[in-house]
Amino acid sequence: MRILCTFVGGHGHLTPLLPLARAARDAGHEVLIAGSGGLVPAIEAAGFRGFATSPPRHHDGAAADGTTTPLEVTGARAAQVEFAANFASRGARRMAAAVSDLLEEHRPDLVLRDETDLGSTIAAELHGVPVATHLVLASGLLVRPELVAPELDAVRAEHGLAPDPDLTRLTSGPVLSDFPPSFRSPDAPLTVHPLHYRSATPVRGRRTTSRPTVYATLGTIFNKTSGDLFERLAAGLGGLDADVVVTIGRELDPATFGPQPAHVRIERFVPQAEVLAGADLVVSHGGSGSLMAALAHGLPSVLLPLGADQPHNALRADELGVATTLDAATASPAEIRDAARAVLGDDTMAERCREVADELASLPPVGAAVATLEDALRVRP
Repeated sequence: MRILCTFVGGHGHLTPLLPLARAARDAGHEVLIAGSGGLVPAIEAAGFRGFATSPPRHHDGAAADGTTTPLEVTGARAAQVEFAANFASRGARRMAAAVSDLLEEHRPDLVLRDETDLGSTIAAELHGVPVATHLVLASGLLVRPELVAPELDAVRAEHGLAPDPDLTRLTSGPVLSDFPPSFRSPDAPLTVHPLHYRSATPVRGRRTTSRPTVYATLGTIFNKTSGDLFERLAAGLGGLDADVVVTIGRELDPATFGPQPAHVRIERFVPQAEVLAGADLVVSHGGSGSLMAALAHGLPSVLLPLGADQPHNALRADELGVATTLDAATASPAEIRDAARAVLGDDTMAERCREVADELASLPPVGAAVATLEDALRVRP
């Protein structure tokens, strides 16, 4: 079987596809990956043949001097509107054209798309290629049919396809998820019944100090437009009796944040699995990847959502009792310090996070997801 994996966006859209892509390759299938031009080197570094569907620097946003640009915080409703404009219109139009060319040239048996890649469903429908969907939006609250369908139908019409007002074409094939089943909101507007699997088995490290460890990250996209939030995080978390690791991203320069106390490290990059293995608390923007990685390790979070799916994830995390949320635009260092200290001492939240980690650990391994893709082709008319 030849599989074309497609994604639109940054690392948070590519990374969830990689464990399944590796497992499919290990099972003897050929796997190609197409997505943002700036991430083709990352695709190739992961051992796959990569294809650009956008200009190489499409998702680069760091300032030329290695500093952040002014902070912009997008609320939940505004993020839904922005998603429709960016992903259901511009992104879908770009992917429909680029993926059509790839389908024509490489003739895959199956398209495996990240759920925000809406244009690949149009390309696959035109070429009669079955589609499977991998969820990358943990809470499921970002995609609103009343906002997305009109934009996407305009792109469908450009390709001679009928309207799809209920977005049924987006989940017409198998749906896969490596999120804990309980995290998807019961208020999610699209009903899906995914095959849940675990993409990794986290390993906790052996504690070498009596002090807690706090890990702070703003991901790989929103980190660049976070204004002074990193400074506030470092100042606030630096007030804890804890070891603090802050990762800012490869495009930013730790030197711009000035000298730090001995117990605070500001790094461009530290392997997430490595730091989470010894962490006690994660402070993040609430992106699906960062938040789910924390929960996979049974760790509570302090969330400062900045946009996209983050406000919705924070809402769901609060409902489930696995995180507390602060306003990224206004949270002072003292508020950040106090919230982190409170979560570190919250035994009830810690227990709830361990329950979610156990839920994830009980899921079938990634091979079950590969089998689902194989079955989809066996039963194809």
